[in-house]
Parts: sequence; structure tokens; C-alpha cells
Amino acid sequence: MEKVYHLDLDVRSVRGAAYAMLPGDPARVEKIATGFDPAAHEIGYRREFRTFLGALEGRPVLVTSTGIGGPSTSIAVEELAHLGVRTFLRVGTTGAIQPDIAIGDVIVTSGAVRLDGASTHYAPLEYPAVAHYEVVGALVGAAQELACRYHVGVTASSATFYPGEERHDSFSGYVLRHFQGSTEEWRRLHVLNYEMESATLLTMCSVMGLRGGCVTGVVNLVGGKAIGGSDLARGEDSAIRVAVAALRRLVEAD
Repeated sequence: MEKVYHLDLDVRSVRGAAYAMLPGDPARVEKIATGFDPAAHEIGYRREFRTFLGALEGRPVLVTSTGIGGPSTSIAVEELAHLGVRTFLRVGTTGAIQPDIAIGDVIVTSGAVRLDGASTHYAPLEYPAVAHYEVVGALVGAAQELACRYHVGVTASSATFYPGEERHDSFSGYVLRHFQGSTEEWRRLHVLNYEMESATLLTMCSVMGLRGGCVTGVVNLVGGKAIGGSDLARGEDSAIRVAVAALRRLVEAD
């Protein structure tokens, strides 16, 4: 098989990896991969898609950045699936909607509100975006093992960072009427958080018969202060620790 176009990888380069961790940020790839395998190394980097190959419990594991949002996430999932990946675990950061969630907590997404747009190219809106039960179980078990404060529930997965998450710190400061009051509505519907990739990932994985899941670290609270460096580090580190421990559980179970 020739190299897949966007990821610049082929079957030989991924060494039979059936597992992939998916951060959004390319800069986070090396940190994650070398954290569980100091010998992990870069095997591809094109556009927003950076990939490291490492080993976890003796099995090859990829860490591939997706960039921000559903469209680029869909490309990563498509091409990794072509290369043989069957378990996808998004690890990222998030903004919390519920008042009882604190910075540094982790959120395990059981299902996503499909506000993304990209997922509609794979299934109609009536089709649910749900995480695979084995991945959810592994994430919960990992968080408990690490004594990390966690929450399990529904995520609002938006196509945009500013209007879709009802932010007023955009250039215009204006939020379309369609989104005005949306955060309070999601809060009342017990949605836990905002992020931008889970709906696409979870829909695609279910449609294609793959295992998908999502864990995010809380880096800000909706309506609170701007995202700061220390808050970002706390949320990011919590999500990575839980994600790695969860993937180890999945590899051992397989």
C-alpha cells in the first residue's frame, strides 16, 4: 500500500499498530509518546498531522495529532483506519460547563452532542455519537487507579471555538442568536463540557465498526477567566495520565 496522503505514513512505517492516541496539538505528540515509551520516535509530520510510534506492553501504539476540529480529525481517523488502527482514543483539553467540575479534573465522554458538522458526512444527525463501552470502562478504571477526579457524561462537540461555545471574547464580540443561551441550555441538559473533536471521532468509529473514546482535561470553566498556562498544564497532564493508563488496560485485555 502506498502512503496515505495527509499523514504521510504507510503500513510498513506503523509496524502493525492497531491502537492510536489522538491529541489535537502536534506539540503534544512527543510528550505523550515518550512518556510511555522513551524510545518512541517520529515517523511522520505533514501539516497538522504529526505521528510518533512507540510501544505499550509490547504492542505498537501510534500517537497522531489531528489538529483542531472535525474535518481534520476525520482525515486522521480515515487514514489511520486504512493503515490498520482499530482503537482510537482522543486525549485533549476542554472547557467545563457544569459548576461542580474543577480545573485539572478529567472528563470521560460517554456520548457527544453533534454540533460539529463533519460527522453528518458519515451518518445522519439521528445517529448517536457514543463512545465504545470498553474504552469508557478503561478510562474510568484508569482514573480511579490514579485517584484522579473524573466525570462521565455527555460532551457538546462544537464546530467552532468562539460562537459555537457562546464565547464573547471573539473579534466582533457578537454571538449569533442561534447560540445565545445555548450554554445554559446544555447545562440544564446535564452536558458536562465543550470541545471540538469527539462527535466526529465517535460517530466515525461507530459507523466503521471501530473502538473510539475520548478523555479531556479541564483547562477552563465556561464564563470564567481566560485559559492560563498553569491551568492548561494541569488539565493536559491529567488527561494524558488517564489516557495512557486506560490504553494500557485495553492492550492488556486484548
